Amino acid sequence: MIAGLALYLVLVAPPIAAWLERTMAGHMLLQVPLLALAGGLVARGILGRHGAGLAGFNAAGIAGLLVAVFVAAVWMLPRTLDAALRDPLVEAAKFTSVPLLIGAPLALSWPLLPPVARAFVWANVISHAAVLGWLYRAAPDRLCARYLFDQQATVGAVLLIIAAVLLFALASYAIAGSPWQGRTVCRCAKRARTPASRRYPRRKPWSQD
Repeated sequence: MIAGLALYLVLVAPPIAAWLERTMAGHMLLQVPLLALAGGLVARGILGRHGAGLAGFNAAGIAGLLVAVFVAAVWMLPRTLDAALRDPLVEAAKFTSVPLLIGAPLALSWPLLPPVARAFVWANVISHAAVLGWLYRAAPDRLCARYLFDQQATVGAVLLIIAAVLLFALASYAIAGSPWQGRTVCRCAKRARTPASRRYPRRKPWSQD
């Protein structure tokens, strides 16, 4: 929780906020995800791993996930980024809604999601990143009035790279599984092959003089 609060205070500091908002990539791909991360760390520290499930409104993490996805889609729009740079009230709404309505619900809902739902979320993230990346690269005009055309093209390229990396990671996990899981299986198999006499040596009784 302390790490989340510290990260949030750093991000809302005027010099840091102005530095991140100088470029479209810093605004969309750094500031917004880091604000969500700060909110998630604070929520996990306060409510714990299964805090959202205790409230009775977040069964299987679906409700919290829907809230996080909807608010994240709003803050990925170019016009919303322009409004945040132009209007201090929208900027304040960003610093409030991203941690509370994206980071916190996502952090509390993710442990409750079944594996199929997690795979569905990752597939949608990859497809949306690829589509947005292609759109930013192929758009003939600027989509954000406050940022230059080359910054928009840079964001598009970064989104395409993120989509490719996530797709490769997801495919590798689906084919080979988690590397940590393999290490655990090997460790358990090695332990099973060890004779019981070596795993649990007999204790010699205390000798009495």
